[in-house]
Amino acid sequence: MFELDVRSRKPIYEQLIDNIKELIVTRVLQPDEKLPSVRHVSKELTINPNTIQKAYRELERQGFVYSASRKGYFVAPIDWISNQGKLEEMKEQFQPLLKEAIYMGLTKKELIRWFEEAEKEGGEAGDSGPESDQNI
Repeated sequence: MFELDVRSRKPIYEQLIDNIKELIVTRVLQPDEKLPSVRHVSKELTINPNTIQKAYRELERQGFVYSASRKGYFVAPIDWISNQGKLEEMKEQFQPLLKEAIYMGLTKKELIRWFEEAEKEGGEAGDSGPESDQNI
């Protein structure tokens, strides 16, 4: 279920966080779906349970999952995730990449195509209706 690169400089718990976020965003993991137990993931990936616990806690802090006493971790419903703050943070990360892509010849038409491709791959949850098209 999760792919980790043990040779990567990126810490394992961050790789795990990224993997789980990707599964949530692409809707492989559905809202209120139970995540595999810490023990199960630890055994499956042969990594320390504390590493998995750290990743799950960080995902909970970010609002992607929630915990239920003695039942484990579950995918948070989309409306639980604080979108505005997260979108601002992503914009700050995205702007430099976008500027570089424009410098390298990216057109508005190509960018829209990229957006549509990403939307088809599972980003539809972030579609906020016709008003979102006005900022293009």
